[in-house]
Amino acid sequence: MNNYHTPVMLQECTDALAIKPDGTYVDVTFGGGGHSKQILNNLGDGGRLLAFDQDEDAKRNLPDDGRFTFIEQNFRYLKNYCRLYEAIPVDGILADLGVSSYQFDQAERGFSVRFDANLDMRMNKSGDLTAKTIINTYSEENLHRIFGMYGELQNAKTLAKTVVTARLNQPIGTIAELKNVIQNCIPKGKENKYLAQVFQALRIEVNQELEALQEFLLQSAEVLVSGGRLVVMSYHSLEDRLVKNFIAKGKFRGEVEKDFFGNDQKPFDAVSRGAITASEEEIKINNRARSAKLRIAVKR
Repeated sequence: MNNYHTPVMLQECTDALAIKPDGTYVDVTFGGGGHSKQILNNLGDGGRLLAFDQDEDAKRNLPDDGRFTFIEQNFRYLKNYCRLYEAIPVDGILADLGVSSYQFDQAERGFSVRFDANLDMRMNKSGDLTAKTIINTYSEENLHRIFGMYGELQNAKTLAKTVVTARLNQPIGTIAELKNVIQNCIPKGKENKYLAQVFQALRIEVNQELEALQEFLLQSAEVLVSGGRLVVMSYHSLEDRLVKNFIAKGKFRGEVEKDFFGNDQKPFDAVSRGAITASEEEIKINNRARSAKLRIAVKR
């Protein structure tokens, strides 16, 4: 496998799609192309695979295969592009959420606390919003909201106040400057976890990850054929909760709606009870698999 990104639960994801040789499939998070390659291996001559990725760096991993179509877009535009390529309905959709190992390892992208770089964190390099803009221009109340909601940080209010006070003296432009500014907010002995949560909050806001995920899930129900599979792997509880609720209820909050006869009105049925997690062996080889949760649903 290339070192761009080691796909997590590769076999489980492929099995979950229940691939038909002449089917049409969508990999909405192409990345290093590991999952796509596996899907293509299971498709016959009549099969098709569409793959989405908004990060232009992913293009270096494209397979040379007539059955494959690459779409350089965010997966929140799933339905438009499936329609454009006359691929509706599709037989299966795979989403492997989060940031690829490659993106974390590119210091200049600003995703990782391990390096110093500009506060960037854009998955789509042509996007306007960066982490630097958020840190320097968002109101204290808005920063409190994203640190609390997306970072799930206990002291989100204090953290927001600290950032806003510090930037009055000078703008905060780099990872090192941000770490320096917030060092007194970080609980002793929990430095790595805390910084990871701060970065997660900023990254989710920069890339509108939760909004994009909700739009994608709603559209997945519209493009899948009846009996088609939705396979989603997430790496933190915020994403997993949205996926779990949508599969269970057809919506992201509140209770499932019922029709006149009392039947559940929802587009999917869960295939697996609860989430599937990676094996001990895989976690030993690939640490990222530790937090992965895989959910599988079938379209009604």
